[in-house]
Amino acid sequence: QVQLVESGGGLVQPGGSLRLSCAASGFSLDYYAVSWFRQAPGKEREGVSCISASDSSTYYAESVKGRFTISRDNAKNTVWLQMNSLKPEDTGVYYCATGLWVYGSTWTKEVGYDYWGQGTQVTVSS
Repeated sequence: QVQLVESGGGLVQPGGSLRLSCAASGFSLDYYAVSWFRQAPGKEREGVSCISASDSSTYYAESVKGRFTISRDNAKNTVWLQMNSLKPEDTGVYYCATGLWVYGSTWTKEVGYDYWGQGTQVTVSS
């Protein structure tokens, strides 16, 4: 059974850090780009970061550059999103998604993804 499971969300104060995990089962992530999306209340889902399959190139939304870091370990079939200097506007449900045909110019487009996780809640509040 193909599955993506996110974990690591929670409540954190502004300026704090969280590390999200996306664990895949039922298939290998080796050939898949993996991205993180988030959806804030009342807003559309948006791309946060992406890591390619081929050379682990990374891409970030402007709003998180310099604060978030995406990484992967294919041996563990897992991708992480390290989130530092969190802001209240980072609040939302974070989803990981995988796609075989996702590139640097297309990673923010949801249509390119094959599998999605169920999401993990991140709340940044004092």
